[in-house]
Amino acid sequence: MEIPEIKQKLTLAEVIKHYGLKADKQNRINCPFHDDKTPSMQLYWKTHTAYCFSGNCKTHGKSLDVIDFIMHRENTTKAEAINKAKEMIAGEASPAEQLTRTAILTKMFTYFKNAVHNSKPAREYIEQRGLDFTKLEIGYNSGQFHHGTRKDETLIKNCLEVGLLQDTGLVSRTGAKAFKPFAKFCIAFALRNRAGQVTGLYFRSTVNEQESKHFYLKDRSGLYPEYPKAGTKKLIIAESIIDTATLLQLEEITEEHSLLALYGTNGLTEEHITAIKDLQHLEEIIFFLNGDKAGIEAVKKHSLALQQLKPLVKIYNIEPPQGEDINSLLQGHQPEIFTELLNKKTFIFSTEKPQENKVQLKEKSTEQQEHQEEKQISLDTKNPFKIRYTSQTANYYIQGGISKVLDNMKVTLVVENLQSLLKSRNKVDLYEDRQVEKLCKEVAEKLSLRKDLLEADLYKLTDLLDELRETELLQNKEGKEQTGETIYPLTTQERGQIETLLKKPKLIQKLGELLGKAGIVGEEKNRIFLLIIAISYKMPETLHALIQGSSGSGKTRLLKQISDCIPQEKVTKLTRISD
Repeated sequence: MEIPEIKQKLTLAEVIKHYGLKADKQNRINCPFHDDKTPSMQLYWKTHTAYCFSGNCKTHGKSLDVIDFIMHRENTTKAEAINKAKEMIAGEASPAEQLTRTAILTKMFTYFKNAVHNSKPAREYIEQRGLDFTKLEIGYNSGQFHHGTRKDETLIKNCLEVGLLQDTGLVSRTGAKAFKPFAKFCIAFALRNRAGQVTGLYFRSTVNEQESKHFYLKDRSGLYPEYPKAGTKKLIIAESIIDTATLLQLEEITEEHSLLALYGTNGLTEEHITAIKDLQHLEEIIFFLNGDKAGIEAVKKHSLALQQLKPLVKIYNIEPPQGEDINSLLQGHQPEIFTELLNKKTFIFSTEKPQENKVQLKEKSTEQQEHQEEKQISLDTKNPFKIRYTSQTANYYIQGGISKVLDNMKVTLVVENLQSLLKSRNKVDLYEDRQVEKLCKEVAEKLSLRKDLLEADLYKLTDLLDELRETELLQNKEGKEQTGETIYPLTTQERGQIETLLKKPKLIQKLGELLGKAGIVGEEKNRIFLLIIAISYKMPETLHALIQGSSGSGKTRLLKQISDCIPQEKVTKLTRISD
């Protein structure tokens, strides 16, 4: 077979497909003959030639036909390339080497990272969680990577192999085989091996908060964000990948500490233990798990295991506020809270008196257990907008507080399984027995709990909420009947400073500058406008304001910052106008 006949029978499209390459909409590919991050090789289907426009490529300046392409791709002679082309025409050529699992996951994670820039819902969810996708490696799986112009048999085969696609045995409307994408509408994080390669993926749902929301690829391996560096002296262990990502973007934390994510409270794997065991310079291990019963129990269990593994290492614990985790703390506070909590870390184990440490831990565990038992018979009302009640069956949260209207007890109720930590969220009137019975039946099936115990807990919870509401109403009534009001007088020095400020020219401008120094940045006009309105509570006729803006524009944050400038005993916060 002569060369002209080979070129006539063998198309460029067949060659490109054979080597597992795929062109974009402009018929370009990343040049396989040099390190090419952006597509620089143009394919010409009519002439069956290719041309690389990069000056870094050894083929630059030459138009490549199918034989030239094979010769450079196989790094062989012209004669060997001709024989390879003949084999392709005869269908005898062996397919290009199959990509390894690491190569497939690396390629797909790169695709997922690029997808974040094209997905507004993904960016909004990431920002809502307080994460910065420009600083962190975060991807988004829209479930469309195998559709349209991206559809490729090799891609589908590779994704089926690693578990990113599932063969459901169904057929699409076009008659083609249909595949179900794994972890659709989820943000993605890469798990890496000791060499820093992507060996696993973790997904977190952006749309489902009630059912399954955490997904790992099959044959999970690798750690997040990476294996701790060999010189690590201080290691912070967090409960989840999102919690770890939250800390990873804070330079004041990462400057002195390495980070490692567990896969949940029971997610300390052999791979974690091996990685920690290999840290020869390790001095401190700091647990920073969730502020709930499961987190406390996990710290006790894992600290004992690591103390036996690393007896010369000091082990500490950071216990966040009850019901909080690292990510929720970032959403509700300034980043400085983590430095403050880190400075208040509590000691668990050291090399000096290991036996006393074990006793200390047991005593602390007993105290915590007694404290939990005390909580089970009363309400936790530290946060009036998230009232908590704990029983032997489940945790119960009343989101948004309770209504002041006495003829009903309509609440937003969250029920949490103590073991699995799965939650069920519902709106219910606790005064309606039928609603309560129906709710208990549904929650029992979903969370694998006993219906009769749930009913008993809710009846007890209703009585406690009744007592709480009655107490608050009586206190409000007594407060209104009192003629006097608590007054916090200013000192002579404070009064002098205020009078000096009020006599200065351009007072409004000065107040605006002070607001900026207090941390209320941006919204220069709105912040001074709202402050003047807030201060008017001292006047016989007060001013009022209605803040309007799109979702996520910072309305609530600005209102909270301004209210913090007013004496807190003068501030009343309501979640609904009807309250």
